[in-house]
Amino acid sequence: MKRFYIIANLLRDNQLQLTKEIHQFILEHGGSCGYQANREHGGSSFDASLIPKDTECILVVGGDGTLLQVARKMAEWDMPLIGINTGHVGYLCELEKNTALQGVSRLLAGNHYTIEDRMLLSGSYVSGKNGNEERIERIALNDIVIHRSKMLQVVNLNISVNGEYLNTYSADGIIIATPTGSTAYSMSAGGPIVDPKANLLVVTPICPHTLNSKSIVLGAEAEITIEVETRNSEQEEKMEISFDGDPMGILSPGERIVVKKAQGCTKILKLGSLSFLQRLRKKLQECNW
Repeated sequence: MKRFYIIANLLRDNQLQLTKEIHQFILEHGGSCGYQANREHGGSSFDASLIPKDTECILVVGGDGTLLQVARKMAEWDMPLIGINTGHVGYLCELEKNTALQGVSRLLAGNHYTIEDRMLLSGSYVSGKNGNEERIERIALNDIVIHRSKMLQVVNLNISVNGEYLNTYSADGIIIATPTGSTAYSMSAGGPIVDPKANLLVVTPICPHTLNSKSIVLGAEAEITIEVETRNSEQEEKMEISFDGDPMGILSPGERIVVKKAQGCTKILKLGSLSFLQRLRKKLQECNW
């Protein structure tokens, strides 16, 4: 493996110091490498058109949020990603600051790595009113979340699977997570932890107002429809849609979003020999989740 590209979060890599160090290391060891900054907040994200088509690996310098954003934008490019954590938890990142050059050296040597295919979600909904409606479809690596916006009251969400009514949740919202996202917001809301190589969907209510509302695990081919039910016609009961934590749209009562497995997948490059359970145990001990 010789052809690399680095996408770095300016907020997590001050003046791109680590990025430039990695870039120089690759060039000195016979590889090719370009880089650019990714502005996650308050600016445009990276320009995917600048990445050479023959790139063999994208190094993502930042935290989990940066890796998620890159994964969404590069889903159709079929290029493996490896995260270098300069943030906080960095559960999705394979390398840390102090192991970055060692990891890149192993990649340059072309051995001792594997590539995992990670499932993606597709969310489709209608945006706009009064004849200006537009059908929008976006993807997520971790989760798609429908949650209340600008109000304190609970909402009713009608859930159907493959056209068959399942349940109505009275809650603050609902999370549809991939196995990769099972250790993110879904876990914080009480959902199960799933091996990231699995092929399934996890449905987890957020702060449900009943005692028997548990997460539901569905097959990967399930098509989940979430519809916002009217509770009080005198109040504005809009729900916000977030993809991997980024707000993307609004649902009003009577509107719905359809969530299903996306056609493509994200390729995550793994260097370590730790199993899923070993890695999970290590992170749980470090973070005291």
